[in-house]
Amino acid sequence: MSTIALSPTSYLVLGCLATGGPSTPYELKQAVTASIGYFWSFPHSQLYSEPARLAGAGLLTEQREQGGRRRRVFAITEPGRQALRAWLADTTATLPDIRDIGLLKLFFGALTEQDNLVALAHGNVRPISAGWHSTKPLVPSSPPGRPAPRCGSGLPTKAPRQHFGTRSPNTPRHNVEDGGERGAR
Repeated sequence: MSTIALSPTSYLVLGCLATGGPSTPYELKQAVTASIGYFWSFPHSQLYSEPARLAGAGLLTEQREQGGRRRRVFAITEPGRQALRAWLADTTATLPDIRDIGLLKLFFGALTEQDNLVALAHGNVRPISAGWHSTKPLVPSSPPGRPAPRCGSGLPTKAPRQHFGTRSPNTPRHNVEDGGERGAR
């Protein structure tokens, strides 16, 4: 087994295969789109190249289907599990990378009118509220004879993104439009 540098995408692939079982790169993409993709953005094209690289290093196995489209199916090996466990045990000493255009606009909110800020908050709430009522399945379908792709701990994989301007039912409300008091219902 060769030693290669592992990136966050490497660990993402290892983690998805450890929790979801053997998968094709397309199934990995489906699983990531329905789960990790809600909070971790990266070029999904990496899900097609990274498994082969990890297989070359002995962290994954690769089997090619004999018939049909001859898809490549990857599975995690024991060295892959060891690398994943070591990464999970290592502390993360970096600040989180949050990229939200609404938050960026809010940061510069002092440069605009209050009406624009209110509209910005409402504009962020509507798409999120629509996500709560989505009819899209939690887990995408898979080809006949193969389990649906999943990635993660088995928790529900379709959760709406939380942005400023949203609140849970238990969070006190602050009515920005009429200058209401915090906690007013």
